[in-house]
Amino acid sequence: MRDEDILNGSLIEDSWLTVEQLAAACTVEPAWLLRHLQEGLFPEAESVAGVWRFSATCLLRAQRMRRLERDFDAVPELAALVADLLEELDSLRARVGPRP
Repeated sequence: MRDEDILNGSLIEDSWLTVEQLAAACTVEPAWLLRHLQEGLFPEAESVAGVWRFSATCLLRAQRMRRLERDFDAVPELAALVADLLEELDSLRARVGPRP
């Protein structure tokens, strides 16, 4: 089991991560995350009283985007598009249920 799987599994839905916590979980600099926020690539992120907070969904999205950018040298917009498609696939699989 990978460290990121443990982190994803233990993040409770009502819990939120800060910019620094999410950046650390994705092994990126906070500036990477802030650039992506400014470009609108984290639609589920929330700003409360000027402080960004991120859900477990944002964590998974950030990890996917980081891997796509690193492994395939993808531009952020392409990485976000692929992350969107993977999220939709996850949603469809959850609706269908487990395969035999």
